[in-house]
Amino acid sequence: MELEVKKAGGVYYIKFEDGSKAYLATEVEGGVMKLVETYVPESRRGHGYARVLVERAIEDAARSGLKVLPICSYAVWYFMKNRDRRGVLVDELKSLSDDDWARLYEARRAAEAAKRSGEA
Repeated sequence: MELEVKKAGGVYYIKFEDGSKAYLATEVEGGVMKLVETYVPESRRGHGYARVLVERAIEDAARSGLKVLPICSYAVWYFMKNRDRRGVLVDELKSLSDDDWARLYEARRAAEAAKRSGEA
């Protein structure tokens, strides 16, 4: 499976043959790349597409000398599970314990659920 990650503005994306897209929206501000929102079409979930997008953004941030601030729940989950990648994080997140990461992840998931229910 050949995955081509493209970037348009602050959005990294993978376009599938059926025309659907997986994406990671980012914002860069004050030397920090914020990982704002990750989306993978339901039929494509569980195949590592979000991981590929986050890792590409992390590589670009590191290459540009930016720190990374995970905001969306998937990006938080990624850093919770990949301790070896935490060197790129903003300083205030580098020293979080595993319990702190778990709490941050649950808080992000709850905030996203509340946002979705408010949009319904």
